[in-house]
Amino acid sequence: MELDDKVAIITGGSGGIGKAMGAAFLREGAKAVVLADLDEQAVTEAASSIDPSGQLCSGQACDVTSEAAISALAESTIAKHGQIDVFCSNAGAGAAGVLTDAANDVWQKQWELHVMSHMYAARAVLPGMLERGSGYLLNTASAAGLLAAINSGPYTVTKAAAVKLAEFLAITHADDGIKVSVLCPQGVNTAMGPKNLGDGMTDGIIEAEQLAEVVVETMREERFYVLPHPEVEEYVRRKGDDVDRWLIGMRRLRRKSLDAES
Repeated sequence: MELDDKVAIITGGSGGIGKAMGAAFLREGAKAVVLADLDEQAVTEAASSIDPSGQLCSGQACDVTSEAAISALAESTIAKHGQIDVFCSNAGAGAAGVLTDAANDVWQKQWELHVMSHMYAARAVLPGMLERGSGYLLNTASAAGLLAAINSGPYTVTKAAAVKLAEFLAITHADDGIKVSVLCPQGVNTAMGPKNLGDGMTDGIIEAEQLAEVVVETMREERFYVLPHPEVEEYVRRKGDDVDRWLIGMRRLRRKSLDAES
């Protein structure tokens, strides 16, 4: 898909990846970009910073864990701009812990933020997209969803579920003209991103602007995986070739991480 003259919604838009994608979409000629986030002031300021005129980019408060809020976001965008061509379901947050030290409410919040929010977005925009026979869903997951984040069970498991949901949407609606991609980065220099390479768990910290350019190119080619860290593709291939060997390697990496903490 070319972004020229398209209307896009981007959640998690007050900074980092979401804001960078908004700026990149405008450079590609998007007709309108709506940034959404929990903090209305922050997302409004983000929109103003990439479009001081206020003509092409706007900010709107939205709690993506609320289906009613996602529906209201979609409805207001359609009322203002006529349709939604692209929905980037990008909001997310980290969570530490494994099974015994991550409380049930942490798991539930991660599930609502990383899985249900994508489903709510698809429910809100698919009717219009299906009627037109075109549209694009971009869901942000993580390389952790394809591989693993050593010390974060809730994050890893829900990001893996996000990848599977994107796969399901791609299988179900490809014949309807709907394109689906899933964004799976490693370290990105954002507020929630790692500040160093630590324990070999990432192949480098990239800037959000670099990631956004990869998103644009992947959408242009309509490929499923958006991999700003291209090494991830080889890791996934190796995992598929021999999952037991991959698990041995991940256990070794986990022990290295624990030793570094002690």
